[in-house]
Amino acid sequence: MSTDIELTGTGKAAALLATLGEKAGAQLLKHLAEDEVQSLMQAIAQLEHLSSGQAERILEEYQQMLLAQQYVVKGGLEYAKGMLYSAFGPDVAMRLMDRLKERISADVANFDALRKADPQQLAKFIHNEHPQTIALVLSHLNASQAAALLSSIPQDLQTDVAMRMAHIDQISPDIINKIAGVIEQKLKTLGEFNRENYGGVKAVAEMINRLDLTVGREIMTSIEQNDGKLFETIRHLMFVFEDLMQLDLRDLKELIQKIDRKILTVAMKGTSDQLQARIFGVLSQRSAEMLKEDIEVIGAVKIREVEAAQQEIIAQIRQMEKEGTLTLQQSEYVV
Repeated sequence: MSTDIELTGTGKAAALLATLGEKAGAQLLKHLAEDEVQSLMQAIAQLEHLSSGQAERILEEYQQMLLAQQYVVKGGLEYAKGMLYSAFGPDVAMRLMDRLKERISADVANFDALRKADPQQLAKFIHNEHPQTIALVLSHLNASQAAALLSSIPQDLQTDVAMRMAHIDQISPDIINKIAGVIEQKLKTLGEFNRENYGGVKAVAEMINRLDLTVGREIMTSIEQNDGKLFETIRHLMFVFEDLMQLDLRDLKELIQKIDRKILTVAMKGTSDQLQARIFGVLSQRSAEMLKEDIEVIGAVKIREVEAAQQEIIAQIRQMEKEGTLTLQQSEYVV
């Protein structure tokens, strides 16, 4: 009576490739790094007798894990747990859930330190990394941190990183975990590492909204030239100052009441005549006259100061949108 050989994780992966056959196995190998391919080839070469029963169990195990991961993506851990119980019964479901939780915990732990790391040290670290790694790092930061770090990298890399970040939700968990491991090693001296959500288009839009407006426009122009569909998707999630033209007058009036007059005065410098007229139109006659006088008196203002004031107003708009007190209707992104 033959006894099945005991296989490690690499051994199981090698057995899976051997079971799938040369054609399917070759397609999978194309997505792996050279060192991973070498390890798998060595493991395949060392495979002894693999019974049909063990091969079937390995295929079933991978199928179960793949299905489990799909359930998590679709509805979270509780949804996955319910579906796995229904599909495989309590014993298999619990085993799969334990493995999933281990993978998720390890992934989160690898990135947990990013938001606590010193920004200047983190900036030095990402400068020397591949654009994909930079995109992964930025996707685990909040939008303000990501915007600051994106501004710190060379201009010719900024669009590439932003586009990679927009597509990062399409990267396999195994590749993400591998990159996370490298980052964890390199950030050992940067402090303790939380952010479970990866990047995607929304994260890119939020990040660009917090960039210097000139830099943001340049990145959006490049994205539009490279991928018009992605540009439109990002633009839909963004809000620029001229989009105040799209606000309902009642919402615009409520917004203006929440803004410090000095901030509003600076933000109005350099805006279109149409937008200025729209803002003046929601104010009382006296308030509109006072604002016009303030704009004239303030004289020339640095573009950086105007953009900073406009960003403060956009942040207030986002806060009101989050609270449900206004609804954004965005126009085309003008570059």
